[in-house]
Amino acid sequence: MNLYFDTEFTGLHKNTTLISIGIVSDNGKKFYAELIDFDWKQVDDWIKENVLDNFILGKLYMNGSIDNMRKIVDEWKENGYEVSEFPTNGSCCYAMLETAREKEGLTEVVGEKGWVRDKLSKWLKRFDSVQFISDVCHYDFVLLINLFGTAFDLPENVSPACVDINQEIARHYGISAAEAFDKSREEIVLELCGESVAGKKHNSLYDAEVIKAIYQEIAR
Repeated sequence: MNLYFDTEFTGLHKNTTLISIGIVSDNGKKFYAELIDFDWKQVDDWIKENVLDNFILGKLYMNGSIDNMRKIVDEWKENGYEVSEFPTNGSCCYAMLETAREKEGLTEVVGEKGWVRDKLSKWLKRFDSVQFISDVCHYDFVLLINLFGTAFDLPENVSPACVDINQEIARHYGISAAEAFDKSREEIVLELCGESVAGKKHNSLYDAEVIKAIYQEIAR
């Protein structure tokens, strides 16, 4: 099964930390996670405005009194969400809740790295074999591997090599990899598919949808 994925992270350097990951499969199943333990000290204004402001699981973030939060948690559970235990300090919560739900083919996850890893591991078990595909994947695949620990810790059904659509774009248009890197992905989608992908750029689930749309058109 081809899985098209994208990540958002705190900067293009070796100490970067994962902010979110979006995955879309050939059969339409989707996984989207927003992490709460990335390094906030690395977050600059661009990341705040272009990544954090494009989070789509705001309904799963909360603060306030413990009584109010427990009421909300009960409502979440009634709607199928799995919720972790949360630490408290007196009458207020000082940590975001970890939540997860699968509904209508979309798995939604909010939590720390270990929580996201466990939910992703469970989600991946539905596929006999997995080929990850990303865009300029040298960044994204390293972060995906790091989510599991090392390359040796990847699930057995996951290929340890990632396909890069930037190279496919270069081949399709007969241009260099550097020229392919500079081509607007949204313009490519419009040209190849005749319509745009719904969502906001720099949201990892939206970007994964764009990657899927392009790859399925040019890698036949």
